[in-house]
Amino acid sequence: MSDRFEKMLLAGVPMIFMLALFAVPSAIMLLASFRYPGEFGGLAPISEGRGLTLETYRFFFSDFIYTEVFIKSIAMAFLTTAFCLLLAYPLALMISRSPKRRRDVLVLLVILPFASNFLIRVYAWMILLGPQSALSKIINVFLGWFGAAHVQLLFSPFAVLIAMVYAHLPFMVLPLYANLVRHDPLLLDAAQDLGADSWQRFWRVTFPLSLPGVYSGSALVFIPALGMFVIPEILGGTRDMLIGNLIKEQFLVARDWPFGSALAIMLTLSVMLIAWIAGRMGARHA
Repeated sequence: MSDRFEKMLLAGVPMIFMLALFAVPSAIMLLASFRYPGEFGGLAPISEGRGLTLETYRFFFSDFIYTEVFIKSIAMAFLTTAFCLLLAYPLALMISRSPKRRRDVLVLLVILPFASNFLIRVYAWMILLGPQSALSKIINVFLGWFGAAHVQLLFSPFAVLIAMVYAHLPFMVLPLYANLVRHDPLLLDAAQDLGADSWQRFWRVTFPLSLPGVYSGSALVFIPALGMFVIPEILGGTRDMLIGNLIKEQFLVARDWPFGSALAIMLTLSVMLIAWIAGRMGARHA
């Protein structure tokens, strides 16, 4: 009886946590998405006889501009994930093959940016990408040699992308490192004995074995990048609004809570679908 109670206690606390902080708010948001907007913002009182409606979802699917923002958000999240993978894989591989006494220090350097405030790190990119920064001057001088027009790095899709990659890179490095460090080096020795060169050993042995880490890291990057609104808000221009910014605008500026809730529900469903796909693909290659 005590074992059963311990299992219920261990499972009950996370279950209560998920119900209180995810299931209940999601249910409230789902209900709000079927309500009418209030005359001065918020939700219209049910006592006025205005019950539930599908108007918010009908409006979302009827106006392509919102679908375009959603597609743009998915594209930005995909690019962020792709660049994070390209940068993180060789770094994680290098850390995993480093001497054991150095691995902890290298992993600490990867997570060290988390020691500072996220907003401070984002505002730092405003200085690095500003028109008077050394990076902007070097790039514009280089473009001038080829007769190209000067470019503005700040308040552009480039600024959003580079800051998104910077902010989410550790989330790709850590799962890859956790996977790569468990690889048996004898497998590479066996492949070498069979005549495989270094490139073949990587593609035939290392990379297939690291796919669970690739899928886990991709999910950890793609999901928060899809709903990110701070970086586009600070570093993006007027045309760089993503789905996170649109949801924020609906709640805080337009005060159309039903439509904002509908957008949040669509984003939540997309995230759950992506997480399910990543889980299935990771389990298949485990």
